[in-house]
Amino acid sequence: MTHPPRAGLPALEDRPHAVIVGSGFGGLAAAVRLGARGYRVTVLEKLDQPGGRARVFREGGFTFDAGPTLITAPHLFEELWEICGRRMEDDVAVRPLDPFYTIRFDDGETFRYSGDTDAMRAEIARLAPDDLAGYETFMAASEEICRVGFEELGHVPFASISDMLRVAPDLVRLGAQRSVYGLVAKHFRDERLRTVFSFHPLLIGGNPFSASAIYALIHHLEKRWGVHYAQGGINRLVAGIVGLIEGQGGRVRLGAPVQEILLEGRRAMGVRLESGETIRADIVVSNADSSVTYGKLLPQGTRTRWGPARQRVAQWSMGLFVWYFGTKRRYEDVGHHTIALGPRYRALLDDIFRKKHLADDFSLYLHRPSASDPSVAPDGCDAFYVLSPVPNLLGRTNWEAEAEAYRRKIEQRLAETLLPGLSDEIVVSRVLTPQDFERDYASLHGAGFGLEPVMWQSAWFRPHNKSESIENLYLVGAGTHPGAGMPGVLSTARVLDRVVPDPDQLVRSHVGA
Repeated sequence: MTHPPRAGLPALEDRPHAVIVGSGFGGLAAAVRLGARGYRVTVLEKLDQPGGRARVFREGGFTFDAGPTLITAPHLFEELWEICGRRMEDDVAVRPLDPFYTIRFDDGETFRYSGDTDAMRAEIARLAPDDLAGYETFMAASEEICRVGFEELGHVPFASISDMLRVAPDLVRLGAQRSVYGLVAKHFRDERLRTVFSFHPLLIGGNPFSASAIYALIHHLEKRWGVHYAQGGINRLVAGIVGLIEGQGGRVRLGAPVQEILLEGRRAMGVRLESGETIRADIVVSNADSSVTYGKLLPQGTRTRWGPARQRVAQWSMGLFVWYFGTKRRYEDVGHHTIALGPRYRALLDDIFRKKHLADDFSLYLHRPSASDPSVAPDGCDAFYVLSPVPNLLGRTNWEAEAEAYRRKIEQRLAETLLPGLSDEIVVSRVLTPQDFERDYASLHGAGFGLEPVMWQSAWFRPHNKSESIENLYLVGAGTHPGAGMPGVLSTARVLDRVVPDPDQLVRSHVGA
């Protein structure tokens, strides 16, 4: 159903046209926000379903979220419904999880990580009571980093170096020049707890030993707003936001890959699809990875700060090997989220990020949504998603030759630890490798999260939300400020509220689509 425009807005066909390239959460959120401000919005998605990395696979009665599996800072999603005068709970049921994760060490010891301070203190006291004081000081530090890094700066554009210099004293005070692991090690002595409290950058593509300590804000973010799951899968959020866009009169076109962003001088004025169709626009918002936006979508020879030369010296996040599988039995002892650590931590991450060598051992993130939501699997069955961080395609792994052998090693490890008898229970199986990320999502080097979140690739040093080079071109998604992870990606769309002019202030040079 299409709702009438708000009072005071011109008819839909008379509004300035915003074309959005890609329908990941950044692009979808941008569409809602621009639509609410009075733009006529068209979202173009090359795949056959919306969501980008948040698409869904369905097979044999099983539902698998392809990418994101947990929700933090749910208020950022709720804002999108509020902007449209609606309530998210009318479309999507979101439930908190407790614990957030169960972390399983290689020796079988576990740590239940939650937002309950007393429960966390009990877990720490069980493993390393001498670190209780360190937990208190670390969480206080995380709270302050979150207040500045996320609540104050997460939706603020860094358009000039002066913006960076203005906040530099705060960043130095918060230890942003230190790594996440370095900050954690300052507060904890037990190596197991150092692992528990430093692995979070991996959730946004970062190496805990090089990612800026600013990303320690994730701990307080989770504690304050919780870790949640959308009943039916994260794809329910995608469907809900698409409904918001269509309710505003916007369009989401599937199977519409963009070949080129069209320029008039140094001004974006539309896009050309691979089919040859041309779509005129007053502004273009790219939810493609910033490396693709600047390296492939602009006309050949267009000079930009983030062109091929800069991309060659950039640091890229790791690759991801993801195995989706369904079993004909349930594993009731396995929770919703499990981090299954291997025998090595620092050395394994060194293999992945620096050496780009596919090691024989691994650490795994195991997602069992059917623990909380029976609708994602047939009766008596379980749906699983297991993710292994691996080198990106700058390494020499031949995934066409290695994928099945690697999957079998993961299967064997899970059978020996968390999922006994697994080999005889699998009824549905599918894998994604870094090569699939490069093909399906146009991820440069198959990097699962785009640019690695190190200090010199954050804030002003990251591709800007408003293009420095091309007028009327804007960027959202993991490849721009503030970065990857659903709170970060949704915040990139919030930044547009500050950098995209209101429609009535826009100097329109194009009419029609």
